[in-house]
Amino acid sequence: MQKHSLIAVAVALFAAGCTMAPKYQRPAEPVTATFPTGGVYDTQPGATQPDKAGARSANGQAAADIGWRDFFVDPRMQQLIEIALKNNRDLRVSVLNMQASQAQFRIVRAGLLPTLDAAGSQSKSRTPKDLTSTGVTISNSYSVGLNASWEIDFFGRIQSLKDQALAQYLATTQARKAAEIALVSQVANQYLTVLELDDLLKVTQNTLKTAQESYRITKLQFDNGTGTELDLRQSETVVETANANLQAQERLRAQAENALVLLVGEPLPADMPPGLTLNDQNLLTDIPAGLPSDLLTRRPDIIEAEENLLAANANIGAARAAFFPKVSLTGSFGTLSPSLGGLFKPGSAAWSFAPSITLPIFEGGQNIANLDLANIQKKVQIATYEKAIQTAFREVADGLAARGTYDQQIQALERNTFAEQRRLDLSNLRYTNGVDSYLSVLTAQTDLYSSQQSLITARMERLQNLVTLYQALGGGWIEKDGDQPRPADAPVDYGSASAPVAASAATAG
Repeated sequence: MQKHSLIAVAVALFAAGCTMAPKYQRPAEPVTATFPTGGVYDTQPGATQPDKAGARSANGQAAADIGWRDFFVDPRMQQLIEIALKNNRDLRVSVLNMQASQAQFRIVRAGLLPTLDAAGSQSKSRTPKDLTSTGVTISNSYSVGLNASWEIDFFGRIQSLKDQALAQYLATTQARKAAEIALVSQVANQYLTVLELDDLLKVTQNTLKTAQESYRITKLQFDNGTGTELDLRQSETVVETANANLQAQERLRAQAENALVLLVGEPLPADMPPGLTLNDQNLLTDIPAGLPSDLLTRRPDIIEAEENLLAANANIGAARAAFFPKVSLTGSFGTLSPSLGGLFKPGSAAWSFAPSITLPIFEGGQNIANLDLANIQKKVQIATYEKAIQTAFREVADGLAARGTYDQQIQALERNTFAEQRRLDLSNLRYTNGVDSYLSVLTAQTDLYSSQQSLITARMERLQNLVTLYQALGGGWIEKDGDQPRPADAPVDYGSASAPVAASAATAG
């Protein structure tokens, strides 16, 4: 009767999932309740963008609810992102790590259940004749049966290990989600870099063409004795500077495309749709930032850090349980016979039942050290979690600061470029009429070239900032507005309806 009562209590404790892990409490957010305000933060783009004809609005949607196909309108960029989500090798590694972690969780979870094995054996032995009373020196033994064993998890050691493995698995699902969101942003930013270099190449080619024409005229004047060598050499410097820049930019353009190919995971297709220019990208500029607390549920890297913290918390339960006894039940049932033919005859049944309890008495301080280690690891994960929140806060705040300044910066650069162009025109006119030296033309030409480059770079940086802010606010997980967000462990495979989908966390748990 006592044996049955013991088993009943064990089953009850097992079903309840009792552990000795500390009660989890989410650490307080180590940031302010709102993002910075005042100064550059008060000049954010409005929801209607009245100063820009044709500008699109997010209509108050959070970044996590905006599909990347709706954030990016360039059809070529959209196709590149789609291909990258299927082929990028870093993303594949993230998915495989997630699947490996899920398998590890299933291994640990299996420890909560009894094991049952079928076994068959034969043993043959010889006993010296003078040591046997029957005179039989050769003996045989055959057995067939079932062996069972079960560690009764009274103190939740295995349950804590299972909780730890589950949290680690969920952390890898969030790491994979973060990797996919980052990939969308990386492809977009690299594509914008290629467009920037295309524009820079056009400006340099135009500058070189103009400089070569000026050099031709100046050389003609020098050859005819109406110009000076100083004017000739000054015009030559512009030509050679533009030549050098052209080579450098062509090199950077090729390397930028190589980087894009690496992100995409395959050579760029020849049949891609035509893309938009850098100045026509028309990204959403008015996505609301919300509150820092929103990042806790929208940023997968923060969720990953919290899952790792939960795993460390569960590990403390396993370390505490190691101080208490381990209770195991082992048994077997089958048939035993000295001959193979007698295995299943009446009277050949055999069984055994062997409960055991192990109580740690002296472990050389190992259990204490394990508990200390578990507590320290939890403190490490708390600091890591808090740092993830602080990093996310900083990334969003930086993005907002940049978003509040780029429009005015670009407008100023556009005015400056127009002024530099007029200055060059007037300088050329004065030089042609003999009013001024060629140095004024040279200086104006150099300054215009520099201003044009600065304007292109600022336009690219503004767009990249919008992309990075979209990612920092948790955008890039869904494909289109209104899509139901996939579970974090569900792989994406556009164009393949029969793609395998990993079991969800709920199923795994």
